[in-house]
Amino acid sequence: MPQTSRALTVSGLDLHTITWEPEGKPSGLTALLVHGFADAAATWDLVAPALARRGHRVLAYDQRGFGRSSWIGPGGYYHFFDYVSDLDAVVRALAPSRLALVGHSMGGTVCALWAGARPSLVHRLALLEGLGPPDSDPRFAPDRATRWLDDLVGVSAGRGYATLDEARDRLAVQHAGLEPSLLASRVEHLVVERDGRFHWRMDPLHRTMSPVPFYAGAFRAFLGRVTCPTLLLSGGVDGFHPADEAERASALPSARARDLPGAGHMMHWTRPDEVARALLDHFE
Repeated sequence: MPQTSRALTVSGLDLHTITWEPEGKPSGLTALLVHGFADAAATWDLVAPALARRGHRVLAYDQRGFGRSSWIGPGGYYHFFDYVSDLDAVVRALAPSRLALVGHSMGGTVCALWAGARPSLVHRLALLEGLGPPDSDPRFAPDRATRWLDDLVGVSAGRGYATLDEARDRLAVQHAGLEPSLLASRVEHLVVERDGRFHWRMDPLHRTMSPVPFYAGAFRAFLGRVTCPTLLLSGGVDGFHPADEAERASALPSARARDLPGAGHMMHWTRPDEVARALLDHFE
């Protein structure tokens, strides 16, 4: 299916966006897909066409410092609400119609925070294992800051990989059990060749420990402000589940949970057809 790309300038950074235009009669709904950590907009390519074939306009973008979007640059950092601010700008610029917001993992947390801050702008919300990381104990906040300061001293892009196969093998370590052919198709979206070697399309600054803890209580307050119907999509027992997942889910006023057994955390890679069907059911 044809897709178009463009750069959207937000806060001085170029965010790379991809659009799949609707086929047939447009539904009037825009589905905005937000990727997770160390991922990219391009890996929604297995899900987005099915949504567009049902008449939905589909958008995805690389979050700052990932994919083909700009890195923050010297002296900057990636604080979590910067991602939320970027999402706000993308919606205002590109998704003025009825909005269905879909976030995977870290992208789901970004979407949930934004939907809690801008509840009137979201028609449907879908969180693909996007209910946030484990809760933080305030007692360890100083230790976290120490780790962050130490990490900043040693930030490095590394040597990269001599071949795409080497990068694929490294990806296999992070995503054990996924088919090599699937990983090969995904890694092409996640690396860039520089000086004869392959490097991740991700600012190495993302590898540092964030100095700001994640507090589940504050996150639940945002979830409680979400007014639209929300789909919570799980990849089964092999997915990611915070210990207080049920408590977070119950904070959403209108949520429905659905499970894809065996899909795992990267469900949009492993079971894209089922993910697309679940989203279409939720949208329509």
